[in-house]
Amino acid sequence: MGAGVSTSATENDEVGTFSLSSPQTTTLDDVPENCISSLMMSFDPQEICTLARVNKTFHRASSADFVWESKLPSNYKFLLNKVLDQHTNLSSITKKEIYAKLCTPNFFDHGTKEIWLDRCSAQVCLFISSKAFKITGIDDRRYWNYVPTEESRFKSVAYLQQMWWVEVIGELEFEFPKGNYSVFFKLQLGKPTKRLGRRVCNLDQVHGWDIKPVRFQLSTSDGQSSLSQSYLRGPGEWAHYHVGDFAVEKPNGPTNIKFSLAQIDCTHTKGGLCIDGVVICPKEFSERLKQFKGEKC
Repeated sequence: MGAGVSTSATENDEVGTFSLSSPQTTTLDDVPENCISSLMMSFDPQEICTLARVNKTFHRASSADFVWESKLPSNYKFLLNKVLDQHTNLSSITKKEIYAKLCTPNFFDHGTKEIWLDRCSAQVCLFISSKAFKITGIDDRRYWNYVPTEESRFKSVAYLQQMWWVEVIGELEFEFPKGNYSVFFKLQLGKPTKRLGRRVCNLDQVHGWDIKPVRFQLSTSDGQSSLSQSYLRGPGEWAHYHVGDFAVEKPNGPTNIKFSLAQIDCTHTKGGLCIDGVVICPKEFSERLKQFKGEKC
């Protein structure tokens, strides 16, 4: 009897010892990649990139096409057709690569327009060069010139020396994702130059803008419109002047936008104005632009 009890106790001890010395552990590497990828869809792009550094499994999971496709705007194929070479095989590009490409500044329409995605929200932003506008008298060097400058993303700005009738008109047909957008003219009073390697701004020809305000107008193909007025102030500083807002209710269909700047009171001349271009961005970004000012001369 005693021997039997002793043997049983010994076997139990051995079993107990075996189970304690060989625990079954689970690590992050054991989580299936597709589960991690599905979870990542609820994070923003910057958080996904941070999680990709956890380990190799997370890194592979962060590259899944369906993760990045969920972050791309609904019109991303339209955007790609604008900025990629027509011979590019889209099937050979991952969605992560597409996202990264669209988040960098991309020029199109012969370099007169630029598009990019906000890295955090993937919302669409546009910048249109003054060379894409219809400007009254632009071909007459007595009135207007295109001035080369590194201060513009397009490497030049339209500069008005002096004129009685100032009118600038722009038009764009584009497919926007659903949302609310704001339109701004980027302007500066004064001619940008460099002297001894330093930025300077010639204000000699600035005049006439404090007499009457400039009129800004916006209209869209679906009947939206706005009208605003503003005096141009702050010589030597780039500033964004709000033209108006518009909403896109039906995404991924063409929206035609017309915008203009005018000061056509012929009782006085106006001069010394630089036009860099027009910015179109999500409405929630507009406060950033309203507060933006360039360097003082």
